[in-house]
Amino acid sequence: MKSPVPAGLHSLQVREQRDTQVYIPEAASKFKKAPLVLSLHGATQGADRGISLLRAQADEIGFIIVAPASEETTWEIEGAWGADRNNVDQSLALSFGLRDIDPARIAIAGFSDGASYSLSLGLTNGDLFNAVLGFSAGYIANGPRTGKPPVFLSHGTQDPIFPIDVTGRLLERTLKDNGYAVTFRQFEGRHTLPPDVASAAMHWMMAAAPLPAHAERTEQAAPVHVVR
Repeated sequence: MKSPVPAGLHSLQVREQRDTQVYIPEAASKFKKAPLVLSLHGATQGADRGISLLRAQADEIGFIIVAPASEETTWEIEGAWGADRNNVDQSLALSFGLRDIDPARIAIAGFSDGASYSLSLGLTNGDLFNAVLGFSAGYIANGPRTGKPPVFLSHGTQDPIFPIDVTGRLLERTLKDNGYAVTFRQFEGRHTLPPDVASAAMHWMMAAAPLPAHAERTEQAAPVHVVR
C-alpha cells in the first residue's frame, strides 16, 4: 500500500519543457486502487489540455488523469515509435508510484491528433489498456496489435478538420470488421468534445470489462517499459 500523494495537480518532472501533468481528484480516495486514464491532447496543445479534457469527469468519477505532452507540435503518429512513446512509457511508470492504481482499469483517451495516437498506441497495448477512446480521431497508424480492448469513438457530424464520413464512420466500420467492440457516439457539432459526450465516454469506460490482473506492468521501477 503506497502512501498516497495528495489530491491536486502535479508535474512529473520528466523533462524541463512540455512536462507531463497528473491530476488526482479528491474523489480518487474512494478507491483502494484508483482507475487511471492516459489523456492525450490535440495538435499544437499541451499537457494542460489533456487534463482539462476530462477533469470534470475525473472529479465526478474519481479516476486519475495522466497527461503527457508531445515533444513537437503533435504526436509521432507516423513511422516508428520514438520520443513520444518513451515519454508516455516513463510518465505511466512514474504515475503508478503516486497512488495505488487498479491494473485492470487503465484506459487511454485523446482528442483529434491525440485521438489518433490514443487509438494507435492503445490497440498496440491492448493487454495494458482495458478501454481505448478516440474523440474526433483522424486515423489509426498501421502496426501490431495486442488483444481486443473495447473502443469508444465520438465525432461531430459537421467536423471541418476530420470529416466524419472519411474518419469517424470509416474507423468504426474498419474496427468492427477487425473484431473490435465499438461504441460510436455521433453528435451535431464540429471538431470538439461536448461535455455530455465526455461524460458518457467516461461512464462507458468505467463500465468496460476489467482486464485480468497484470500487476507486473504497474510496478514502479527504473527503467520500466509499460507500453510497447
